[in-house]
Amino acid sequence: MAYFLIAVATKRNLQLCTEWKMAGFTSSVNGYWAFVDIDRGDYVSFLHGARVYNLYRVARKIALENAEHIGPWEPIHFGSGKVYHFPFRLLLRPVRGFEESMIRPEFLYIAENLLLRGGYRKTHFQADEITLYNVSQMGIPSKGEPPKIAGWAEFTPKIALNPKSVKPPMVYPFNEAILQSLVRKSLEGSAFLGELLESFEVSGKPGDFEILGEKALSTGHVDLLIKPRHPVGFSPKIVVEVKKASAGKREAEQLKGYISELGDECVGGVLVAESFRRNLKIDDSIKLVRYSLKNISSDDLYTPEELMENLKFELIS
Repeated sequence: MAYFLIAVATKRNLQLCTEWKMAGFTSSVNGYWAFVDIDRGDYVSFLHGARVYNLYRVARKIALENAEHIGPWEPIHFGSGKVYHFPFRLLLRPVRGFEESMIRPEFLYIAENLLLRGGYRKTHFQADEITLYNVSQMGIPSKGEPPKIAGWAEFTPKIALNPKSVKPPMVYPFNEAILQSLVRKSLEGSAFLGELLESFEVSGKPGDFEILGEKALSTGHVDLLIKPRHPVGFSPKIVVEVKKASAGKREAEQLKGYISELGDECVGGVLVAESFRRNLKIDDSIKLVRYSLKNISSDDLYTPEELMENLKFELIS
């Protein structure tokens, strides 16, 4: 279970989202990444301007054929001739109704992300569980069911490891954003997360920790942040950098910068990659984790779930 704020560009689109009880993502690579990143059962709110609107729970995820002919959003046309429509939909069950300013202290985690980014520049932002608990006390309870879908043909988008097989919106490339999302979900509550915590001498069960997607810092964007769900007294944090191919000195130095900025509560960093360069030298503050995709062929197409089933980790130092 995670909590996301979905960025909405215009007031009109916000109105359509709330009326239809639906979030839509474009046929772009970023749109598909958002569709992969947010799961059924997750909680979402809408973010427009400097305000947060309502709380919903994701009831279903669907990908629609011929979405350019299905409302409520019109296709987006660019001067280059590229056209994006909205095939990826989240069907939402209302939970609470509110309209709140981002300057409230309860939204500090996400507000810091926006400030350090200099704006949205993303489809969605993940907030921590403390933010979700605070939001769950705002406004008033809402009742209602997700929209009923009738007569709309659905399809299953796939991921290709071979770039030649990419054909949006049916097939998307296996890129680092997708990998980061799969790593986040695979590590959450896993035995391997327990192994990582133990390697940093952090006490607690894997289920006591949450893994958050991209966290903005002044020195850059941390791919993943591991932190206690309910910190008491001391809140140990682990930063994670994910590379699809090889990693080396530059990525290690990046991690060192994140560790330094987060201060004493950051107990170390993890570099996740398919391989590591020979000239890579690290100290005890950084752990190396090799990922692999077992039983996966570069010639075939896969769903995110199929890739996750075959995603394996190895702590090598």
